[in-house]
Amino acid sequence: MNVFDDRTVISNNMAGIYLDHSATTPTRPEVVEAMLPYMGASFGNPSSIHFYGQQAKAALDSARDILAGSIGAEPSEITFTGSGTEADNLALVGTILAYPQNRRHLITSSIEHDAILKTSAFLQTLGCRVTILPVDADGVVAPEDVAAAIGDDTALVSIMHANNEVGSIQKIAEIARITHEQGVLFHTDAVQSFGQLAVDIDQLGIDLMSVSSHKIYGPKGIGMLFVRRGTPIIAEIQGGGQERGRRSGTENVAGISGFAKAVSLLLPERAETAKRMSILRDAFIEKVLTQIPGSSLNGPIGPARLPNNINLSFDNIEGEALLLNLDIAGIAVSSGSACSSGSIEPSHVLIAMGVDTGRNRGAIRLSLGRETTELEMNTCFQVLSETASRLRAMAGHSLRA
Repeated sequence: MNVFDDRTVISNNMAGIYLDHSATTPTRPEVVEAMLPYMGASFGNPSSIHFYGQQAKAALDSARDILAGSIGAEPSEITFTGSGTEADNLALVGTILAYPQNRRHLITSSIEHDAILKTSAFLQTLGCRVTILPVDADGVVAPEDVAAAIGDDTALVSIMHANNEVGSIQKIAEIARITHEQGVLFHTDAVQSFGQLAVDIDQLGIDLMSVSSHKIYGPKGIGMLFVRRGTPIIAEIQGGGQERGRRSGTENVAGISGFAKAVSLLLPERAETAKRMSILRDAFIEKVLTQIPGSSLNGPIGPARLPNNINLSFDNIEGEALLLNLDIAGIAVSSGSACSSGSIEPSHVLIAMGVDTGRNRGAIRLSLGRETTELEMNTCFQVLSETASRLRAMAGHSLRA
């Protein structure tokens, strides 16, 4: 594999390069095809007892079997939601409020997605106690900090499997073991990790886990929450009692069928795709750090990082300026987290990791996908290098390697 040949020429006719797969992924054609019947002739409500309803229910049951099997769960432990964010909300609010007032303590980390942090803040308004744990310079939670934070009133610990901004992979199995020794439930947000890392709920010791379809080449607007049998949880959405009473509302059969198809396509290729992306990731990082002055990597190096994640900072350059200039060149990346890429606020993840303000504001994230090529990464490097040099010159800064 001849990674990043400098002789590659940038072509003005080249199609756009998409390096924002952590924000969302393109829906695979096979997934769209799997969804179409449930937008047409097979339109029934799975709660109806007639033929049309039972046809839809069969599709729902099949999808639930596929998703459960992908993580080593039972079908009855899978609850379909409208998104990964809703799954996170249900996990936290549904679990904490299932406990009595004297046992409503939640422990989470400072680098969680806003779906966790803002839900935690909401729980505080209801009188719940919340502990936000720090992370180290690589964005990793220390298991001993989790152990120290657990009290008699602790009901739930929620630590993400892998971070969406810097790709740091947490010590989930060790943290889960600690929580269970103290009789505390453990939830993980696996929205970013599921598409790239093998996830077995028993090996990791997970009680609840959130996953999103559109991060794994499935449709938007559908997610799932794994809830281990016997876990206390109450519904946030009241109504017809669908999803075994955990989440009312007529199920999105088309979206769920697409989600299941995306998972069935993912599983046989996940390990090989992750290996290929890791090679491209590491080569790109090394090239940037050695050839673009004033550049630095945010987050861990190597296997402790998600295979597709690259988060870089550039001295004396605003990340937003880099993003916009790359976009003009037809290259899509992100600054900050995906869901707040329209904001110029500093990243809360980088702040928690102790990254200084200048590096924080000069950060961009590139996230590779299953179809990302060596040519695309080399083209991105060339454009990035030229753009960084030009932006610094415009601002009166000049750095040498």
